[in-house]
Amino acid sequence: MLTPHATSEYGTLRRVAMRHAGDFTRDLDGPGVHPVLARQQTTSTWTEYSPSTVRAQQDTLIHLLRSRGTEVILFDEAPGCSAQHYPRDIAFVIDHVLVMARLNSDHRHPEAAALTQLVAGVPDVVHLDGGTIEGGDVMLHADSVLVGLSEETSPAGIKALQAALARHGVEREVRPVDFAVDGIVHLDDHFNIVAPDTALIHRGVFPAAQLRWFDQHFDLIDVSDDEALDVQTNVVAIAPDTVVVAAGSDRVAAQLAARGLEVLTIDYSEVTRIPGSLRCTTLPLNRS
Repeated sequence: MLTPHATSEYGTLRRVAMRHAGDFTRDLDGPGVHPVLARQQTTSTWTEYSPSTVRAQQDTLIHLLRSRGTEVILFDEAPGCSAQHYPRDIAFVIDHVLVMARLNSDHRHPEAAALTQLVAGVPDVVHLDGGTIEGGDVMLHADSVLVGLSEETSPAGIKALQAALARHGVEREVRPVDFAVDGIVHLDDHFNIVAPDTALIHRGVFPAAQLRWFDQHFDLIDVSDDEALDVQTNVVAIAPDTVVVAAGSDRVAAQLAARGLEVLTIDYSEVTRIPGSLRCTTLPLNRS
């Protein structure tokens, strides 16, 4: 039986769920583009990807994770879902609780079907009763849960998460993270906790009050506008002293290394053709 557990964004990654990319099926331009996608295209880059190339790059990450002792669970395909290789969004673990996300986009709902078998027998599974919330907006920090108010996550979803955690005995404050602009896909494309008290940040999308809070709580590594467009913020920590970054993130990698972190690099250039990268393609189930 799966027993989920995670108390931070950087604990040693013991078990993770992933899913290979499927066919690209989204309409990125023309009169039929969804208004949310249209807004997201103002803050991020969207281009059609090669599914076979994305899968090959994912296999490189899977090999790296397994070589470091991480068990990788592969979900079945979700046909017709162009973002199916981003399982981070469909669920997230907070302490001993597995929270089922409430996806904002109807076309992504079939992705969550893979969780049915995974959660069988799990003692603490949360199904939220209102709003929307996706895992790309959720981060664990100390005794709180940071949740970005992106295009995909609503205040009602944050309220529902706070109530659900209280019912399951999780004593954490769910803290909303505000943005200064519309069109944000997820928090982890602009802010990402990578090690104890250390985070990457793209300052340009946050209001002054939110930036002051980040400055008070983290050693921040700044990410430029161009680096954010390349999704370089979206790295994944696999241990308190080890971070995986995408090839080409040379300056960000150097900043991480300067703080004593081991930096592992893989080519994820095809994955990032739609906004997301290493963090998006991994759903941590157990961190120690």
